[in-house]
Amino acid sequence: MERRVAERLGGALGPLGLETHAFKVGWYNAVLQPAFHLPYPDDTLAFVVLSTPSMFDKALKPFVKKERLKIIRDPVDQCVSYHLSRVKEKFPGQRVDVMFDYELLPSRKPKFLAQTAAHVAGAAYYYQRKDVKHDPWGKKKIYGVCIHPKYGGWFAIRGLLLFPDIQELFLEQPAPVDCVSTEEKRIELLEQFNFHWQDGRYRDIIEVKERYSEEQRAYFATPPAERFRLLGLTQ
Repeated sequence: MERRVAERLGGALGPLGLETHAFKVGWYNAVLQPAFHLPYPDDTLAFVVLSTPSMFDKALKPFVKKERLKIIRDPVDQCVSYHLSRVKEKFPGQRVDVMFDYELLPSRKPKFLAQTAAHVAGAAYYYQRKDVKHDPWGKKKIYGVCIHPKYGGWFAIRGLLLFPDIQELFLEQPAPVDCVSTEEKRIELLEQFNFHWQDGRYRDIIEVKERYSEEQRAYFATPPAERFRLLGLTQ
């Protein structure tokens, strides 16, 4: 069943520059405190959705052109929401729950921890402080970051698709590719991400196959309120 669902998702989202990676809810819940658990049985089939560099041209710009006369609050969020919600049409009669990376619970906690989901699904390796044996940071707060084996840091985790009616007993968990394998490189990655994230150098910690275009970099480097004009929109 997982393979059929994955093929259908790939056919719908792949041409838009969106990747989907399967996981079982139990894999995710097993590595988190109960407060962050997803409220589904352990064998529930789920997919984490990533946007790749091509999403900007393949999905966002056509979406903005089509929706130009409507009110757009955040173009990327609304574009992803539109396409993931349309996925439900591919599964008539089946429940599909969608969670987005920007959604919060009433407690103000995120609905899901995006980087953990990407890691347990084998989509991207979540490098954290615990992955460094000789910690150089003392009492400083150090945040972790996911690195994709093909795109490095040039991607984003956009949402989850959950299939509560599908229980996958025998799905095997893939290990994420450990593409930043040396201690020295991991320290460099976490240093760049935590203290120099604005310059984006952490994204190129490995040799990447594709990165954001100049137009896309300019878009994300622009304050949100000013991004509309870059897409030919009025606020």
